[in-house]
Amino acid sequence: MANFTAKDVAALRERTGVGMMDCKKALTEADGDAEKAITILREKGLAAQAKKSGRIAAEGMVMAYACSEKNIGVVVEVNSETDFVAKTDAFAGFVKQCADCVIEYNPADVDALKECVVKEEGRKIGEILPDLVLRIGENIQIRRFERVEGKVFCYNHDGGKIGVLVKLDTDIDYDKVAACGKDVAMQVAAMNAPYLNRESVPADVIEGEKNIMMAQMAEDPKMASKPEQVKAKIAEGKLNKYYSENCLVEQTFVKDDSMTIAQYVESVAKANGGAITVTGFVRFERGEGLAKREDNFADEVKSMMG
Repeated sequence: MANFTAKDVAALRERTGVGMMDCKKALTEADGDAEKAITILREKGLAAQAKKSGRIAAEGMVMAYACSEKNIGVVVEVNSETDFVAKTDAFAGFVKQCADCVIEYNPADVDALKECVVKEEGRKIGEILPDLVLRIGENIQIRRFERVEGKVFCYNHDGGKIGVLVKLDTDIDYDKVAACGKDVAMQVAAMNAPYLNRESVPADVIEGEKNIMMAQMAEDPKMASKPEQVKAKIAEGKLNKYYSENCLVEQTFVKDDSMTIAQYVESVAKANGGAITVTGFVRFERGEGLAKREDNFADEVKSMMG
């Protein structure tokens, strides 16, 4: 006779999030020992995770978080197979645990992050992850994170699609520049500038742009006959447009097209009697660079009928 009751099954389900029948089977196998049953479920979860690990996880959540008390900001991406799962409280809570551990322990990489202990649970991230896979039933992967120290400001867009950190070097109090920091982060999210300023654009990129401009002028009958030094000067002028489109501080401010980001930041600094310099930013977009699963509903129906 089984050494457990229906209440024990319900309690195990509450602790693990696993279905009632699986909990009953685990308790039967464990002869009513709840802790042993949890171990059995985790072992089965790990086996299921191994099967799921080959499935594409390109959805999920990006979370940017700034801790003003510690002057640290982090942005983390955790991937799942479906957007539905990424919207659950359990998934979002795990992403927040990852972010908190990055702030607290400053791990070197994802493997090091998995060794970090979540103090509230007394368990490592790498131990919590397979339990989450078991509970949710999808392949879940911690993909990447970045940690920035200093006066850092964040912006999260569209429920975890894009997360941005912006670092400001300023002598003004954090609270007085928080709105400015968020505005600049929103600019990064919207316009996706690849570079901070023109000084950060690699020389080979600039040279490549110049070569393209020179080649275009060589193909233009109105420009082809002009002296090389004239065409070179025109190319230099065209580079300014490249900078205004690809360098954050030179982009037109999306909230006020009468000024650039640099001019907006300068206006905030002047209003507060100090100085502000945008010194860096990080932008993560969910699933960028990952292969996405393409479902063909008609083929799926055919395979089911076949």
